[in-house]
Amino acid sequence: MTERPDPKKKPTRKGAAAERPRIGAPRAIADLMPEIGRAAFRKFGFVQSSIVTRWADIVGKNYSDISCPESIRFPVGKKAGGTLQLTVMSGHAPMVQHMLPDIIERVNRFFGYAAVAKVAMRQGEITPTSPERRPPPRNLKPLPVELGDSLRDIGDPELRAVLESLAQGLANSSGLPKIG
Repeated sequence: MTERPDPKKKPTRKGAAAERPRIGAPRAIADLMPEIGRAAFRKFGFVQSSIVTRWADIVGKNYSDISCPESIRFPVGKKAGGTLQLTVMSGHAPMVQHMLPDIIERVNRFFGYAAVAKVAMRQGEITPTSPERRPPPRNLKPLPVELGDSLRDIGDPELRAVLESLAQGLANSSGLPKIG
């Protein structure tokens, strides 16, 4: 003899969760980390977390070994003309002081607009780090010949590298990007 469920009795939580369909597919941790990191970095004054992770690429190995960005503080209600707070190794501050215009230019070039107007320095301990280098994905298609030939004429090596990277991304894309 089978038992019939009592209509007055509420279903258990475990049974209700099992019946509810899953809304989204599982996501990789790597996809979630930029969102988590972005909130933490904004709290401490960084518009983009990549200025910390790519500091060696922005200012070069010599200056990244002796300096480290702490925060960027913007005037109230603005996202430009901010103050970059740098920690500089003791004894290297005079050399970095002479390079401040170049550092400001490089940081602004990285952001793509005049995000930083001045730099405030403080002396402290810096642990030198090397920029993160990952091997390229295995599924990269070769750069199309017609794009490669036209890029060889560009004299600026940084611009050529960026354009080659853009062309490589276009060659490897499978269509229009999905906005989620």
